[in-house]
Amino acid sequence: MSVNERAFIDSNIFIYLYSATEIKKQKIAMNCVDNYDCVISTQVLNEFCNVCVKKFNINAKELNASIKEIIEGSILLFIDIEDVSNAISLHEKLGYGYWDCLMLVSALKSECKYIFTEDLQDGQLIENRLIIKNIFQSTTSP
Repeated sequence: MSVNERAFIDSNIFIYLYSATEIKKQKIAMNCVDNYDCVISTQVLNEFCNVCVKKFNINAKELNASIKEIIEGSILLFIDIEDVSNAISLHEKLGYGYWDCLMLVSALKSECKYIFTEDLQDGQLIENRLIIKNIFQSTTSP
C-alpha cells in the first residue's frame, strides 16, 4: 500500500473500474484507486456485489475474484452499531439518504480526506474534514 492521502471509495467507483462498457470512467476510476490509500466498508462490498449480480449477471467465481482484488487494495472498515447511530444523526443534519450517510460516517471514522462518489454534492465539506469528490465531473482534482 502506498503512503498517499486516504480516500473512501464508493461502490460506484469499483463498478466502473470493472466495467466493460464505460471505458472513460474506468480509466478515471483506475487513476483514483492507484493514487490514494483506498478505504472501503463492508457496505461498499455489499453494494458492489448486489450490482454485479443483479445488473451484470456476474458469476460467483468472477465476483469472488473481484472482491478479493478490491480487498487486497483497500483498507476494509467493518460497520458497527455506533456507525449506524452516527449515520442516522448525520442524515438528520445533512438530509442525505441513510446509506450515503453511513458511507460518510465510515469515511470520517477512518480519517479519510476525500470520499469519491458520483452520488453526493461535489466539493461539499463534511464535518470540516471530509471533502466529497465526484471524480467523473469535478472541475478540481483532489
